[in-house]
Amino acid sequence: MINEITSLGAQLDRNGANFAIFSAHADRVELVLLDEEHRIERTIDVSTRTGDVWHVYVAGVCSGQRYAYRVHGPWAPDDGHRFNAAKLLLDPYAREISRMPQWHESLFGHDRNLDDRVLNPTDSAPYAPIGVVLDSNPTAGTRVFPRTPWRDMVIYETHVKGLSALHPDVPPALRGTYLGAASDPVLSHLKSLGVTTVELLPVHTAVQDKRLVQGGLSQYWGYNSLSFFAPDSRFAAGGAADAAVEFRTMVAAMHDAGFEVILDVVYNHTGEGSHVGPTLSWRGIDNASYYIAKPGQSRFLYDSTGCGNTLRAEHPFVRRLIMDSLRYWVEVMNVDGFRFDLTSTLLRERCEVNMQSGWLQMVQQDPILSRVKLIAEPWDIGRRGYRLGAYPAPWREWNGKYRDTVRRYWLGESGMAGEFATRLAGSSDLFKAGHRRPSSSINYVTSHDGFTLLDLVSYRQKHNLANLEDNKDGTDANYSQDCGEEGPSSDPRVVARRDRLRRSLLTTLFVSQGVPMILGGDELGRTQLGNNNAYCQDNEVSWYGWDIDPSGQAMLDFVRQLSAFRKAHPSLRRNRFLTGEVGTHGLPDAIWWHPEGRVMQSEDWAKAHAFGMWLAAPDMLLICFNPTGEPVRFKLSDEYVWSWGLGWGEHSVLLDSESEGNFASVDFQSVLVLHAQPFAS
Repeated sequence: MINEITSLGAQLDRNGANFAIFSAHADRVELVLLDEEHRIERTIDVSTRTGDVWHVYVAGVCSGQRYAYRVHGPWAPDDGHRFNAAKLLLDPYAREISRMPQWHESLFGHDRNLDDRVLNPTDSAPYAPIGVVLDSNPTAGTRVFPRTPWRDMVIYETHVKGLSALHPDVPPALRGTYLGAASDPVLSHLKSLGVTTVELLPVHTAVQDKRLVQGGLSQYWGYNSLSFFAPDSRFAAGGAADAAVEFRTMVAAMHDAGFEVILDVVYNHTGEGSHVGPTLSWRGIDNASYYIAKPGQSRFLYDSTGCGNTLRAEHPFVRRLIMDSLRYWVEVMNVDGFRFDLTSTLLRERCEVNMQSGWLQMVQQDPILSRVKLIAEPWDIGRRGYRLGAYPAPWREWNGKYRDTVRRYWLGESGMAGEFATRLAGSSDLFKAGHRRPSSSINYVTSHDGFTLLDLVSYRQKHNLANLEDNKDGTDANYSQDCGEEGPSSDPRVVARRDRLRRSLLTTLFVSQGVPMILGGDELGRTQLGNNNAYCQDNEVSWYGWDIDPSGQAMLDFVRQLSAFRKAHPSLRRNRFLTGEVGTHGLPDAIWWHPEGRVMQSEDWAKAHAFGMWLAAPDMLLICFNPTGEPVRFKLSDEYVWSWGLGWGEHSVLLDSESEGNFASVDFQSVLVLHAQPFAS
């Protein structure tokens, strides 16, 4: 049969398989076929090269065939080339991995006892990761996509394993798996919360760092990609061979229950680490093409990710790899969208962030990807990498300024009221340009990266010693408080204050314009014992505890109440930014309210702590915020209010705060939400 390039990777037909791999600088490529015990069966010379794609058709190959590559080329680290034919290499397009890397010195292309420029000739075949040939188009079943409008979304960020690992009603064999996440008890819980969208931490197969393995830890979060196609077998009840099927089963179950599924994806770096990391795949296939070299020092890798390397997304074949992977997860695995880790790195061209980058434009025009939900983490740690608010529609962005502002306001910092109001109103200062909408802002107070909500009000300092990095990892800018006692407390006053603050933070999140995202487990009072970087804690530090006391049940019920409240009030889910101007209903869309019973003036904001926000039409809400240590009474009516027909008829209180006459008493560090029917004076 004539060798043809239909696509990269291993493509089966009725008679065999075509193998195709990209390498611009290789001199020779060998395909290695292995048996089920990972013993080498035969080595085939990939003799045909079309451009920079090496390909060969092998008759008789069937689904389940194990395979890898050896790639020959120059060993010239000073020129950015690290070819070493003694290393067995994983196909970047492998859909399944039958063996993960087994840590051994042979996995390193260089001699670690000497220098990274000295070649290590030891064969890595007994220890290297191995790919599996799969059917090109597995049956995905009927696809039903919820397609929730952005303004109606409530995102639940979670880890596949942590979600069900300790759930008593999930069958033990399914706990911590894709099927566990899709089990009836878990889906019922999510349904009761009113969330619409489940955002999963990375499920791409990840490398387990040697340092972590040796320390008895693991790469729990998964931000250390080994494959952009193979779902991580750690979460498959039936092992690697069943991972793809179980993942699709999970997605189908979530869709049937009405949930969207968004994947947190990591295309900014790989698990091969810095120039002294292992040679597992990309490094040995074509280091100079796949990674960005440090300018003027090709031996070293440029690092805008903090993980040792930066994937070179400006290269045409690296772009193709990313795009092929994204389309695979949409078309075959049926997901609804993506949250891109450190997205600024993907826009780097010649090391600089380019908001008109080729990769971004490819996504914008792609007929498949342009229709799914795209969320950027709009920063990296490289030069000028912080680009919050700079992405074009239809992108949405994690709003780190929202997180920090809300935390600082409730911490009691002075001078925060004005910016806090801006974040409540949808962060128009960041997102209004380019005809974007409030839903461009993904609002969150906590995420996987940092304190849980309970820890945010229980710890002033991080406590990360369990990560074995001398407490040096994780941010120090937490804007947290301990409410009078660091860590767990049995003092009723401390506990009550923490509960109040958690309710206030969550209420703030749900009454803000934009898309709210809650961290999975916060509704259950999950704690990481002060660890604000639990990336390596695959244990009860990270897993969700489902055995909650009456106080925990009250908090869970409160989150459910908030979600229902947001859903019931369109004023909290607007498609346009608040302006304060009079609309078609004859009322301003928003009024900022002083506790004395008047509209806030510009000079008030510098001194303000407590204030209120009126939201008018189609429903009437007054939301009062008090971050101080004393109760504050808000006057609810005066001549100005009556002039707009905002007098009080029947009203209801969302939170349990006292009211007296024409005043609403807002307890310290609390939010009071009043709902009223207006009537004309």
